[in-house]
Amino acid sequence: MEQGLFALQRLSAMAMAPFVLVHLGLILYAARADLTAQDILARTRGSWGWIAFYTLFVLSLSIHVPIGLRCILIEWTHLGRRAASVLCLVFALALLFMGLRAVVALGGLAA
Repeated sequence: MEQGLFALQRLSAMAMAPFVLVHLGLILYAARADLTAQDILARTRGSWGWIAFYTLFVLSLSIHVPIGLRCILIEWTHLGRRAASVLCLVFALALLFMGLRAVVALGGLAA
């Protein structure tokens, strides 16, 4: 199991790298152009490209971060592997839910 999680975290990191770079570039662009949240949403709302981009970003983050957090909990606390795994699975589901909820709002798909 540990080798599988190790490989999955590395694969998710490779998938995340371009998303992180684009996302940071967009943040810099928005900050330099003095764009407000309303300006950004006006440009992205309903764009299937941005919806796909951020959906894949959220999916990769929801895999990558909890695996790393699990390793930290096992190394730095007295939690066993099973307890750390359960906590991180709950955390992964929370990240996934919140992230996809933000994507829905970004896409203007929320009621």
